[in-house]
Amino acid sequence: MLRFFPNAKRSLDSLLNLITDLVADGLLFFRLLFRSRTALSAEVLFLRKQLAFYEERQVQPRRLNDSARFSLILWSRLCNWKEALVIVKPETLIGWHRKGFKLFWKWKSQAGRPRIPENIRKLIVKMAQENPTWGQARVAAELSVKLGIYVSPRTVRAYWPPETERRGHQRTSSQNWRTFVRNHAQSIVACDFLVVVTARFRTLYVFLLMEVGTRRIVHCNVTAHPTAAWTSQQLREAIPSTVS
Repeated sequence: MLRFFPNAKRSLDSLLNLITDLVADGLLFFRLLFRSRTALSAEVLFLRKQLAFYEERQVQPRRLNDSARFSLILWSRLCNWKEALVIVKPETLIGWHRKGFKLFWKWKSQAGRPRIPENIRKLIVKMAQENPTWGQARVAAELSVKLGIYVSPRTVRAYWPPETERRGHQRTSSQNWRTFVRNHAQSIVACDFLVVVTARFRTLYVFLLMEVGTRRIVHCNVTAHPTAAWTSQQLREAIPSTVS
C-alpha cells in the first residue's frame, strides 16, 4: 500500500504536466495562425539554421519526457514531419505512435459489460443441459418471454456449457450446427460489425455481409455511428428482398 501512493502521485504529476504542455502548445499554435506566412517561413528557416549548428557540433539532445513525445506525435499529423525531424530518428517517432496506439487500445478494451447475476448464469446452464436441442437464441427468447429476463444470445453464449456437459449421454435427432451449415451453406449469409481504429484514434464500424457457401463479400460499408436504421438500410441494399 505504501508503494502505491508514490506511484499514483507520480502518474498524476505526469498527467498534469502533459495537460499543461498541450494547453500551452495549443495556445501557441492558435497565436501562430494569425501571423503572416512570410514571418512564419522566416522563423522556420531561422530555427532550422540553429538546429543545423547543433547538428554540426554533434550536440546530444536531452531525453524527451512523455509530454514532449505526445506533443511531437500530435503536431506531426499537421505537417511533413520527416523533413522537420532532427532530434530523433523517424523510426523512433513511429515507435512512439505505435506505443500510443497500444495504450489507447488497451484502455479501449478494458471497458465491457458487467457479469450477469449468478442465479441467471446457473439458469442458462440448466436450460441448456435440460434442452439439448435449444440454441442460444432460443434460450434468450425463453428467458425474455416467460421470465422477463432480457439478455442477448451473445450474453447467453458467454455462459454456454461445453457440448459434452450439455448433451451428456443423450442422443437427439436434431442435427448439429456444423451439419446444418454444411447442408444449407449455399443459402446462408453471415453479417457482423468489425471495429477499426484510424491513425487519429477514431473508432469506425465496418458492416460486412458474406455468403457462407462461396465466402464472397456481398456488401460492405463503414460508419462512425451505427444505428438500427442504418443497419436495416445496409441489409436492404445487400438483399433487396429483405423486409424491414
